[in-house]
Amino acid sequence: MLESPLIRTHSATLEHAEEEFLMTHRVPQPQRMTNTEELTASGQTGNGAVWKLEPPQRDLDANVITLQPGAEIGEHEGPELDVLLYVYAGSGLLHGAEGTVQLSVGDIIYLPAKARRAFVAGDQGLSYFSVHQRKKTTGLMPIRRSSGA
Repeated sequence: MLESPLIRTHSATLEHAEEEFLMTHRVPQPQRMTNTEELTASGQTGNGAVWKLEPPQRDLDANVITLQPGAEIGEHEGPELDVLLYVYAGSGLLHGAEGTVQLSVGDIIYLPAKARRAFVAGDQGLSYFSVHQRKKTTGLMPIRRSSGA
């Protein structure tokens, strides 16, 4: 059976439309984001976030936090979101409104929304992975003002 030029054109148009649809409606795929052993081995010094989840289209926020031995994150009220922590290196203390939790490798810690907390790293420092629902932002950025009039 012979294929008419009209059918060939229609077929090519459908293939192009399908390809365009897939390109504009592509479903994000699983991907490796980081490795905590590699982060530890990199020997990064300092305190704070050594990694954060950055894909723009996401529902979660996640960070890897490292504190040097004896370093602290002072007492504060947590965000209006529940947070899970996974301790993957070191040890420390988590001070809450009603007591202290000893932190050690392998611990999974639940921090309820708005719970008061403070962290103190142990002798080997403290490194943990935290994950929570993405914080809502207003989309407003601060305006840098020049010091001149």
